[in-house]
Amino acid sequence: MVIKDRRIRIITGHYGSGKTEFAVNYGTMLTKLPSRKIAFADMDIVNVYFRSRQMRDMMSELGIYVMDSSINTYVEVPSIPAEMAVPFTDKSFDYVIDLGGNDVGTAVLGRYKDKMDLQEIDFFMVVNVFRPDTIDVEKIIKEKEKIERSSGIFITGFINNSNLARDTSAKNILHGDEILKEVSRITSVPIKYTAYVEEVVTDLTDEIKKELSGEVIPLQYFMREIWM
Repeated sequence: MVIKDRRIRIITGHYGSGKTEFAVNYGTMLTKLPSRKIAFADMDIVNVYFRSRQMRDMMSELGIYVMDSSINTYVEVPSIPAEMAVPFTDKSFDYVIDLGGNDVGTAVLGRYKDKMDLQEIDFFMVVNVFRPDTIDVEKIIKEKEKIERSSGIFITGFINNSNLARDTSAKNILHGDEILKEVSRITSVPIKYTAYVEEVVTDLTDEIKKELSGEVIPLQYFMREIWM
């Protein structure tokens, strides 16, 4: 369960993994836990689309302290404000970070190295096996290693978010689970969560959920419009 994760949760993933959707959902899940003070940082300076900062009003209404990497909500200005450093050292916060998943995106963490206690950090990699760069075991491991090199932090858990948007079925999620299990075996990194959009994947039975790795958690579509 999310309450058992470390205080600072950094969520990354290759383009198309759905990491922003997962990060926003994750942040809202934390608000349901008692006595939690939550900060959310949009540190994705790479992807112009599907930015978590677009959900600022919704998250703020839930009591989440939202910080983003641009001055204007719809104009890309790749700068990181100093306030994003505060929750690294202020232990009264549970901190969720939506981080870009390529070399440029993950390198942003470098400026906070002197403020980080790695014992407080979970670094989650969201994986969608239906994207070209994470389609098989070898490519997933390659992306994992690239992220670790550029960020200087080891991945602590995988998130299976294998999907075909609104055409996703239980079969697709099971396929992702099969591939990630092999990645986990080779790397010794656990699969922490399996994510699915409840309104889309209507054939995910309780029996199938028992076959999946990690905690199976339903998501809402916050970032994807109804026509997407």
